[in-house]
Amino acid sequence: MPATGGAAIVAPLGGDVAQGFSFVRSDGRADHQARPLTFTLDFVKYPEGSVLARAGDTLVVCNVSVEGRVPPFLRDTGEGWVSSEYAMLPRATEERSPRDVTRGSISGRSAEIQRLIGRSLRAALDLGLLGERTLLVDCDVLQADGGTRTTAITGAFVAMVLALLRLYQAGSLPGWPVRDQVAAVSVGLLGGRALLDLDYREDSRADVDLNLVGTARGGIVEIQGTAERTPFSRQALDTLLDLAEGGLATAFAAQRTVLDARLAQAGLASLVSG
Repeated sequence: MPATGGAAIVAPLGGDVAQGFSFVRSDGRADHQARPLTFTLDFVKYPEGSVLARAGDTLVVCNVSVEGRVPPFLRDTGEGWVSSEYAMLPRATEERSPRDVTRGSISGRSAEIQRLIGRSLRAALDLGLLGERTLLVDCDVLQADGGTRTTAITGAFVAMVLALLRLYQAGSLPGWPVRDQVAAVSVGLLGGRALLDLDYREDSRADVDLNLVGTARGGIVEIQGTAERTPFSRQALDTLLDLAEGGLATAFAAQRTVLDARLAQAGLASLVSG
């Protein structure tokens, strides 16, 4: 079957541009289209901020709790902190995986992802306006079909804003601390074609897999890119980053849309301060 529209054909390093594999994505998307992204607010009633983030068939619960203390290195500085934990339910994937607690330690993958989530969310805040509080972010994958870390970051930002709105409306913050939006997307090369927002089937076969965490003002928080077999060129990297930026724009719009009413209730004209 012919490839869908919007395809970018990328040559391997040192090679010629060749026709990409002729395949249709499993959900019929064009190469430059992201999966439907939705946020269910207040998914769990107890946390200060809670969101169920869904990207296609990937489901991540993002809960944010507020703790009235900070790590020792921030005591008496007046600044706050954001910390994260990430986990997958044992049957979030086709085959059951054991819980970290049964192994006696957190997996290297989970440790790397939860550090990434914390770094990403801290980039969105003026930690001085947070005061000496810690936002504890728990991201739990209910169902994994590719892009769990990017969905977790994008959903956790929304949950974090909900928690901050509670603090702001209670008069506990001297000002609105959100200085930028943060979201994340995945892109990759498969059969010479640049794809946005890979599902598991695509990700497991990709020649290049890249995650981009960025801000609505055009900043880059983190780039994670790997060639599985053949090294990729700078031209291919630029193509993937351009594709990812389009995906980020879609994610930012979805975040703003779901948060607009809550911001208005709090008397805030904009999601971002300054």
